[in-house]
Parts: sequence; structure tokens; C-alpha cells
Amino acid sequence: MSIFSKIHDAIFGHKAQAAPAPAPADASAPQATQQASPQPAPTPQQPVDVEANLSEMAQGKNLNWKTSIVDLLKLIGVDPSYENRKELATELGDTNYSGSAEDNIALHKAVMQKLADNGGKVPADLLD
Repeated sequence: MSIFSKIHDAIFGHKAQAAPAPAPADASAPQATQQASPQPAPTPQQPVDVEANLSEMAQGKNLNWKTSIVDLLKLIGVDPSYENRKELATELGDTNYSGSAEDNIALHKAVMQKLADNGGKVPADLLD
């Protein structure tokens, strides 16, 4: 599994865990009625509020996940080592990652942009 997939699943899965399971269909209803009823159209999936999910996960922890890629990775349980950050940067298209402060800032912004591109609601201040 890619590093970005781990990030995505940790943040997007966090919301899914809080959602209640759908109620089972009434077994006492006649089968013909169930088949004759039109199925409702699936509702479009709402964007996942990335900031809200991460803020909830960060409660009680002293992590600066809004600007630090290392703290973001720590928060979601991904090893923040240089090797993993370099692999993540490569996944996101940066083949010149050196681990400098500037690279880490750019990597954090790239992760936030990729989350937004994949259905996440990310505030503008985390993107630029």
C-alpha cells in the first residue's frame, strides 16, 4: 500500500467509522412490494472534511499537523522517517525531495492538494 493511500485511508476512513450502519430492510414486508418499489437514486457522497477529521484525531496531542508533514504523518500513525517522506514525495511527483524545510512544506501542501483532489474538503489556508 502506498504512503498516500495510508494517509487517505486514515483520514477518509475516520469519517466512515463514525457513520451509522444502514438499517436492514423490514423482513416482514412482502417480497413483491419490495421489488415493485423504485430504488432511490444513490446520494452523491459528500466531501470528507479533512480539517475536522484531523482536528478530532489531534485532540490531546501536541502536534502541528496543519503545517508539518512529520506531525501529520505521526498523527495518522505513519512512520515520518526521511525514507517514507521521500517515497511519498516520489508518489506525488517530486523526484528531487531532499528533506529540507522547503521540501517538507511543499510535501505537506502536495498531500493536502491530493486529498482535495480525491474528495476531501481542505481549507484554502492548508493548500497554499
